[in-house]
This record gives sequence, structure tokens and C-alpha cells, in this order.
Amino acid sequence: MFLFRSTESVQAENLFLRRQLALFIECGVRPPLMDVGTRVSLPGLAKLFEWRGALVLVQPATMIHWHRAGWKLLWRFKSRRRCPPNPMGLRALIRMMAAENPLWGEERIANELLLKLSIRISPRTGGKYLPKRPPGRLRGDQRWSRFLKNHAKGILACDLFVAVTATFRMLYVCVVIEHGARCLAHVSVTAHPNARWTLQQLRAVVGDDDGHMFLILGRDRVFAKHLDESICALGFEGLRLLVASPKATSICEHLIGTIRRECLDWLIPMSEPHLRSILKEWTTHYNTRRPHTRRPHSSLDGMTPDQFYFNSLPQAKAA
Repeated sequence: MFLFRSTESVQAENLFLRRQLALFIECGVRPPLMDVGTRVSLPGLAKLFEWRGALVLVQPATMIHWHRAGWKLLWRFKSRRRCPPNPMGLRALIRMMAAENPLWGEERIANELLLKLSIRISPRTGGKYLPKRPPGRLRGDQRWSRFLKNHAKGILACDLFVAVTATFRMLYVCVVIEHGARCLAHVSVTAHPNARWTLQQLRAVVGDDDGHMFLILGRDRVFAKHLDESICALGFEGLRLLVASPKATSICEHLIGTIRRECLDWLIPMSEPHLRSILKEWTTHYNTRRPHTRRPHSSLDGMTPDQFYFNSLPQAKAA
């Protein structure tokens, strides 16, 4: 019936309603809370005229908030899920493939699933379940830990630490550990370490057919630059650590901590021969009789280093 009324009548009614509304404002009457119908209708009517001058019940920011909330509900309804979610087993499989193959992207994972398991998914679907790349890491970069796992059987790590005798004499202990079997390959003690002495210790470790290719070295003075040529002559490729990066040789660092906690913290060596005897006996214990339930042996499937090395031989596998 509003369509057949005159303009003067509608304007007069608006003034009449505004005068009553002004009376409520002057009296300080607090309006009740807006219901859902009012929150929906007011933003819709506000599209037909300049509403900021006529709004008195709420703040303009509240009206804008209602309008945005309405759009969110509309687009949530339009973009609601129309297909069933992927099974939990498929999500776990995608995450496992991404963790074991850091160089694979979402397209490679989707193609592998289609080719080998006949599971067709969109690359974007697979990308939703991939782990987030840490900030600062280049895309497709192979991690140092992955390199160590891929070449564990051919890696030796060498490092030195300090031991103090009962007479406050400072001795240096050189340890060499095999990454594959976590075997303590060599331990030696000296009071005056240098590059020539370090080379002699490495020669004592090298065998004819041990299959070691890489040697992780620190940046101490005993690992001089000219030592690299001698290491290459022994058949190794020297890998120098970055400055202040002990995690890059975490296995050797953990071994040093184990020697301190389980051996040297309980005994005080009297002299250099005494320390050498203690470490020789503890090395035998570490490789053959040390309980495998502790952390350094957790990657050996519950075996000691000697047991793990024996079971990895071809004749042991054939048997």
C-alpha cells in the first residue's frame, strides 16, 4: 500500500516517527538488544539510502560488522563442502611420503599415488596435507640430517674433548665414531695434539675395504687445512663443519657426552696411561656390552654396535 501513497504523506510519516525516536533519545531510554531479524533487515535497507545520518540505535561500526558477518555466512553457505573428506589413511600416507622424500612436491606425490596405487587426487588436495616448510629454508633443499641418513654407512666423525687428571693436567681425547653402526672406532689420548698426531689416529682407523667415504671434521687447529690432502690420500672426502654448529655432528657430540656421563664423571684419571686404560676398557663395554635401551643405541633396533654390524653383513643376512 506504500506504493500508492503520495510523497508528502511518506515524508510526513518519517518526520512523525523521527520525532518519537528523538523523544526516546532525549529521555535516555536504552533500546533492547537487536534480534536476528533486525540485524539482517537493517543492512539490507541501508543499501537504498544514506543511512549514516539516520542511524541512532547503534554505532556505524556495528552496522558494518553486521554487513560483513552476513557476507561471511553467505559465502560459507556457497562454498560448503560438496564431496566427502579424504580418508585418514590417505592423509597419513601423503604425510609419510613427504617426510621420507623431502625433494618431492605435491605433483610428484599425486603422480606416485596414481601410478603405483591407482589413487587419483588433485595436487592441490595433496598439498593441503604436506608439512609446512620452516621459514628460511629453501624449497627443495635437502636437509643435513637426510644426508647423514643416506650415507650413514660410509661416514666417520672425528672430534676432540678435554679431560683433567688428578694433578690438574689437561689431556686431549680424540674419538672416531662410525655413523652406520654407532661403533666407537678409535679412542686416543695425548697432551699435545697437532695435525700430524690427528692424521696418525685416522690412519689407525682406516681399513682396506671398510667402505667409508666421508669424514666429518671440526675447525679446530688440530684439523689444519693441509690435513685435507692427507685425508684425500686415505680415500676420504673431508666435510668441514660450519662455525658454531655442533648439531651438524650431533652423533659424535652425543658420544662425547655419554663418555663424560658414564665414565669420566665417575673416575678421576691419575695420568695419561691411566686415562688411556680407562677409555680402552669403556670402549669395549660401549661396543659389546652396553645396554641397548639407552638413547645412543635406539636407532640400532635394540642391538649393540657389534651386533648391528654383524647382522648387516651379507652372510648374516643370507643366513
